[in-house]
Amino acid sequence: MNAVLIALLALPLLGAALTLAPVFGPDRAVADRRALRLNTVVTGAVLLLGIALAAGFDHDEPARMQATTDLSWIPALHVRFHLGVDGISLPLIVLTALLTFLCALYSEKRLPDGENVPSAQAFVGLFLLLEVGMLATFAVLDLLLFFLAFEIVLIPMYFLIARWGSGAKVPAANRFILYTLLGSAVMLLGFLLIGGKAGTFDMQALATAHGSGLSHTTQVIAALAILVGLAVKAPAWPLHSWLPDAHTAAPTVGSVLLAGVLLKMGTYGLVRVLLPVVPDGATTLAPYLGAFAAVGIVYGSLACLALSRPGAKGDLKRLIAYSSVGHMGFVLLGIASLTPVGVNGALFANIAHGLITGLLFFVVGALKDRYGTADLDTLSGTTGAALYGRAPRLGVLLAFAAVASLGLPGLAGFWGELLAMFGAFDPADGLSRPAFVTYMVLAGLGTLLTAAYLLIVVRRVCMGDPEQPAPVAELADLRPYEAVSWTPLAALTLLAGLWPALLLGLSDPAVKHLLGGG
Repeated sequence: MNAVLIALLALPLLGAALTLAPVFGPDRAVADRRALRLNTVVTGAVLLLGIALAAGFDHDEPARMQATTDLSWIPALHVRFHLGVDGISLPLIVLTALLTFLCALYSEKRLPDGENVPSAQAFVGLFLLLEVGMLATFAVLDLLLFFLAFEIVLIPMYFLIARWGSGAKVPAANRFILYTLLGSAVMLLGFLLIGGKAGTFDMQALATAHGSGLSHTTQVIAALAILVGLAVKAPAWPLHSWLPDAHTAAPTVGSVLLAGVLLKMGTYGLVRVLLPVVPDGATTLAPYLGAFAAVGIVYGSLACLALSRPGAKGDLKRLIAYSSVGHMGFVLLGIASLTPVGVNGALFANIAHGLITGLLFFVVGALKDRYGTADLDTLSGTTGAALYGRAPRLGVLLAFAAVASLGLPGLAGFWGELLAMFGAFDPADGLSRPAFVTYMVLAGLGTLLTAAYLLIVVRRVCMGDPEQPAPVAELADLRPYEAVSWTPLAALTLLAGLWPALLLGLSDPAVKHLLGGG
């Protein structure tokens, strides 16, 4: 299985390198089709490898690191080429492989428009390089390799926004790269401090040591640096301000991957690095993380509520971006509780958010393509956009994703938020229970506000009078390539909601192992 994991990373890297070779022909239209087909084939093969990795995974021992490769890479710095997966990283690898394949499939029929781009080869090369970085982040077990993988994703995403985006795309891309690069630099300082004091950057060895050999002061300083760096990517309030602009300007597939995968890299790092490697530092900073998470939940919901009001000229993509701030607040609250229940809820909410928000951005992107805008006032008109009457399948999918996002029981969005609040209700020893119960109450208020703004969006976009004048003469309903790209996300949202043990059975033993010093 270690060969499967290596191939999972090597295949998109080779595909990205192939886009630099003159093998697609001189005719631009033909070259574009071949490049986009290569994208679909490579990401499809990566998805099959991800499924093979999941099928070969020993589900009886999800806490044990499997499919490992451990080789000396830079002996002078004690850096190792160390790969592996466990019950925490496996679902994220499969989610990443799935979303990139669905985005590639969608792009084959609906390539984002770009300015001054010679061909689709540039798009495909950046897309596959982005996949390498995302997959590697969840597979590497060395702090410096983790930092390298973390950085690989930044440049491709920057160009996807700046060259294939819309509106104020260049300022949005600049803000994205500035925030994330500064956050990564701070995170690297924390990694170097840990590696210098512990004598190794190996994440598995550091997790086993569970902070032994690192003084309390060292742990707190390192934890603060790592927390700030990862909180930018999460994104945690108040370090979130790059996200709405990036989502508003990004092309549809860029928004799907940004929300579905890139945000998870930050929260995954907190679970993989912060909790087991510097446990004393994590305990010291957990109350502050919980407070910021609770504020982020309420803030994100209030921002969405303001954008959803008639006359607010709220952009639907921007609204979903702010909703991500609130949803990722639940993830951070679960992590801050330092309990197996809370951390399991955070990991479940990670996957659920990737599925649901990926579907939301696909549907809203399709609406923007049809209407030429994602402005909610323009879409809804005076009585509503009446999607149920004009494009019923699109309307049903939007409503399904919205009720899943608000946490309707039986769908994936419910379990992660519930478990995160349970974790806050009874936090780990050494944490103030009254403070965390207060955070839980604020999170509960956030769920009510989330239901309010999402139901307003469904009413304004899906309901209304289909006979009223519409912004476009004809509104096409769900197209075949859209159905193929989106149906897996809807099906998995339902499956995870009805069978939460599918994910919790993998993560729970691994979380207990990490929190217990393994």
